[in-house]
Amino acid sequence: MEFIICSLCCCWKSKGKPNGKKPAPEEKKLYLEPEYTKSRITDFEFKELVMLPREIDLNEWLASNTTTFFHHINLQYSTISEFCTGESCQTMAVCNTQYYWYDERGKKIKCTAPQYVDFVMSSVQKLVTDEDVFPTKYGKEFPNSFESLVKKICKYLFHVLAHIYSSHFKETLALELHGHLNTLYTHFILFIREFNLVDPKETTIMDDLTEVLCSTSGSSSNGSGNGSSNSAGAQNHVKER
Repeated sequence: MEFIICSLCCCWKSKGKPNGKKPAPEEKKLYLEPEYTKSRITDFEFKELVMLPREIDLNEWLASNTTTFFHHINLQYSTISEFCTGESCQTMAVCNTQYYWYDERGKKIKCTAPQYVDFVMSSVQKLVTDEDVFPTKYGKEFPNSFESLVKKICKYLFHVLAHIYSSHFKETLALELHGHLNTLYTHFILFIREFNLVDPKETTIMDDLTEVLCSTSGSSSNGSGNGSSNSAGAQNHVKER
């Protein structure tokens, strides 16, 4: 089966005009408030949970976890989907980054956030239910491209999680589901780090949250030093990816 999710381009552009005016300060991130970051639905040590168990095939472990994360992230998004509309979210934006979709022919498509999420979920649904990609029958082999497909899936699922935090955390708070969101995010980030499934450059945009939520995972701060300075320098620019 041809994987219809194509890689995002890494074209970074400045939206600001050289008019001599100081750029507007970055909006305060509500999801970083200590009273909210401490909210979890469990204190379980996820770093141990994501580790590959002995005598378990790596591909089986990746398939099981990826499918589970897909369903959980899809469910988490569904709780705020009525607020994520073409009017409220005219682009798929996460903080200072705007994402575009690329179809199977590589054509760049500017779409609203709900359209982007629908593209992601529909594409991943087709993959995880395809026996040739995610085999469930005994003796059926995983395709040679399986790991690369899992990496693409995880990258796009990260975009969805990041958008929920960036654009719909207030609604998540109102629904009292921020504890679920924090727990899901922590589990997911530690999983993709354990198996190097997503390029750290892709997740840098949420490094401030990751550092807070995953601080118990030891020296896991990807760019907690350089990353913070880079984000500060780029906070007033719009990145296209």
